[in-house]
Amino acid sequence: MYKKDHVRIILQTIRMGFYVIMYPIVQLFVRTNDKYVLFLSDSRNDFSGNFAFVRDELVKRNKYKIIGIFKKSLKKKRNIKDIFRLLYYFAKCKYIFVDDFYPAIYPVHFRKNKRIVQLWHAMGAYKTVGYARMGKPGGPKGLTLTHRNYTDTIVSSESIRKDYAKAFGISIDKVHAWGIPRTDIFFDEEYAKNIKKSLYKKYPKLKNKKVILFAPTFRGVGQGSAYYDFNWIDLKRIKKEYNKDYVCIFKLHPFIKNRPEYDFTKDDFYLDLSSEREINDLLFITDVLITDYSSVIFEYSLFERPVIFFTPDYDDYIAHRDFFYDFDKYNYGIKATNMDELIEALRVKKVDTKKIKEFKDYFCSACDGKATKRVVDSILGDEK
Repeated sequence: MYKKDHVRIILQTIRMGFYVIMYPIVQLFVRTNDKYVLFLSDSRNDFSGNFAFVRDELVKRNKYKIIGIFKKSLKKKRNIKDIFRLLYYFAKCKYIFVDDFYPAIYPVHFRKNKRIVQLWHAMGAYKTVGYARMGKPGGPKGLTLTHRNYTDTIVSSESIRKDYAKAFGISIDKVHAWGIPRTDIFFDEEYAKNIKKSLYKKYPKLKNKKVILFAPTFRGVGQGSAYYDFNWIDLKRIKKEYNKDYVCIFKLHPFIKNRPEYDFTKDDFYLDLSSEREINDLLFITDVLITDYSSVIFEYSLFERPVIFFTPDYDDYIAHRDFFYDFDKYNYGIKATNMDELIEALRVKKVDTKKIKEFKDYFCSACDGKATKRVVDSILGDEK
């Protein structure tokens, strides 16, 4: 390991020094319990996403004590109560689940019998993350302790295990193609029926209309600098062309705080649902998706409906962010780089069924409606 890597690890350990020092002391007095399960997130307020599905499966088995410690963002400071709760449950819980970057756990030397499980919030392997971004803007400059103490990580297909092993700096045997729990709903006909009914009741303007879902990811190197350049898209023009038959839902990445000059929230053609934490429910009522470099393309491929990749900054984004694979590997829809192309793409709405099938086989093969049960059975070693 290079000297600079050692320095980074020392600094990382100092930043989380309280946990590093106190955990060995706490574990002397707190015995690990095989029935205690801890869920941790610094990017969500509650049990949602993969957490909700794993939690619900554990509840069905009626023999686990489930604890969740959450805060909305990395920037929000942890209160004293939660700091000590963390230490206690670090020692008490045999199973610890995270679904994103979680700084407090990485320098801690956990007992060997514990399972530290990464239920990564995004599906597939699209934009490079972690050590796969080594040396790129916003990426690590060298090795640290980040991600490297996971005992298990889940992915959506056998084909991308190697990509997550690289991203997290762990051996490939710790990466499992068990599927993504939150995708189980896409195979549940009763859930689909109920969520459609619920959305139409909650948002009456969606009734008797086709739905365009506009769901771009953020630009910038992270939460602090995240934005979307709304100069790329002419919202008035889209409304003029498609107002008769469509409604357009806005679902912006949670990091995006800026909004367009045109106040679309007062326009009956647009519906801003960016505050919704999860996007999956919206996919059931979506007829055509407009996105760019968002991992929602993996979930939406399961519906085999039209996708438009609106990428006016394609060359710049490639240069600064990069992907695990060539962009053509992901593009199973229509690529549009300006407004004229976007308007035409909305008219055509082409579906390449052969390309979608190839895409799903490569990136989503482990998502079959049984992922939650498979994850819980595999990690906790029991069956309902």
